[in-house]
Amino acid sequence: MAKPEGEGNDLARSAAETTLALNPIVGLRGEDLAAAGFNLMRSMAGRPDLLAKQWMGFASAFADIVLQRSELAPDPKDRRFADPGWGENVAAKGAMQAWHAWAKAVNETVEQLDLPDRDAARARLVSSIFVDAMAPSNNPMLNPAALRKLYETKGASALSGLQNLVEDVVKNGGLPASVDRSKFEVGGNLANTPGAVVFRNEVIELIHYTATTPDVRRRPIVIVPPQINKYYAVDLAPSKSMVRFLLSQGFQPFCVSWRNPTAKQRDWTLQTYVEALDKAVEAAREITGAEAVNMMGSCSGGITLSSYAGWLAAKGEGEKIGALILAVCVLDTEAQTESDMAQLVTPETVMAAKRMSEMRGVLDGQELAKMFAWMRPNDLIWNYWVNNYLLGESPPAFDVLFWNADTTRLPAGLHHDFLDLIFTNPFVNPGAMSLGGHAIDMTKVRHETYVIAGTTDHITPWKAVYGTARLFGPETTFILSNSGHLQSLLNPPGNPKAWYVKGKAGAADPEAWLETGEKKAGSWWEDWAAFLGERSGETLPAPKLQGSKAHPVIGPAPGTYVFEP
Repeated sequence: MAKPEGEGNDLARSAAETTLALNPIVGLRGEDLAAAGFNLMRSMAGRPDLLAKQWMGFASAFADIVLQRSELAPDPKDRRFADPGWGENVAAKGAMQAWHAWAKAVNETVEQLDLPDRDAARARLVSSIFVDAMAPSNNPMLNPAALRKLYETKGASALSGLQNLVEDVVKNGGLPASVDRSKFEVGGNLANTPGAVVFRNEVIELIHYTATTPDVRRRPIVIVPPQINKYYAVDLAPSKSMVRFLLSQGFQPFCVSWRNPTAKQRDWTLQTYVEALDKAVEAAREITGAEAVNMMGSCSGGITLSSYAGWLAAKGEGEKIGALILAVCVLDTEAQTESDMAQLVTPETVMAAKRMSEMRGVLDGQELAKMFAWMRPNDLIWNYWVNNYLLGESPPAFDVLFWNADTTRLPAGLHHDFLDLIFTNPFVNPGAMSLGGHAIDMTKVRHETYVIAGTTDHITPWKAVYGTARLFGPETTFILSNSGHLQSLLNPPGNPKAWYVKGKAGAADPEAWLETGEKKAGSWWEDWAAFLGERSGETLPAPKLQGSKAHPVIGPAPGTYVFEP
């Protein structure tokens, strides 16, 4: 098996910071972006005075550029203009400065339109997409790195770029590929931690991993992944596998692997998934002999896990769960209004999203990924446009991006339930949601809880995730990790740049919490292991085999559901 390359690639790492674990609560269409753009143009047309003022300023700045006396310069952190050619080549420098002056005029115009908050947020989002698309770094005749590569390769880079473009049109829906998929294989160099499937029904497979220590803790931990991606985010390359870390610390991890539904499973709802989780918990309890399990859920998996905890509490069976760990998970839907995608969500867009998935039977993860790419175009589109087409390079080989591209579908029933959360906000409003006839009231959920967020997470902003911690009480442990959505979780010990902030969720305001939280160097995984260690019971000799008589081994990890297209 070829070893993955490019893990130090800045292109891949930048993208990994801003994508992954797509949020299925939001349903967007291209028409929504178009409508926001039309409203922006109409608002600008209604302010000719403002347009005249800004464009007079642009004309003055452009005159300075033509006379080569402009001091406009890109942000040193903007990798689009990192190539020395942008400062050395007069034409390239002029194009870069002209674009910056124009972008400044557009952005200032949008900011001064005096729109309502939601409309202003949409206007900023749409204008930023347009401005970024027009960057001279995307133009093959202006990008100095592309021109230099064309000369050095005697035109071969242009031919390679054209081949990449044709392949992406055929295989990737017209978007530039973000990862070289040929370098990875699930069950080969990814998701290769030894274990066995010990339970399977039509919704899930449950993987029981092979112990790597002589002794293990009695109480297992059951991991609940998001439904919109494959489970193996927690078991990527061995060096960053969360499952392998748990095993090394003497814990017994079990992981749920969701089935990839088709239109035949269109009627699967949140209740379907909650009941499947209960089957997984019962299996883990029986196999280990533990009265309770600790549970971890991330993103939409955390929403499902929280629903399960509320369902158990309503039934008087909360003792099945010991500690709860929720990662990059927003439960208070009103707190998501700060995120980019949420600005385009209205009752109309939600109803349109429902109609679309109802008609097709599923919400396709690939379609959601394409829409999300336009929310972060510099990192998820234009970087690859330049790399793949202008430079003629292959996309990076990065395991995180391979996993991100391996999306799944949501059944229409579950998608509708997720969309309903936007308006019912049931985790904040007791009784607003019922599962199997049981009203969900999170005030009755009493588990020691550990919540993790990422400082630069644009999908589930950390302040909104802090609200999740607050829902479980002021004694909840809140961890703020120094990275984006998934990268904040894939944080194994040994990274010298890693740090996190830890504290109890006692402060009502997240900024107040940040001021009093304890900043620590290193990986939060070690703190998490200490938290679990105090809540995982006694040690006992590690089992020699997976499963039990009642739950025999069905097949080896990573199972079969993970391979379903």
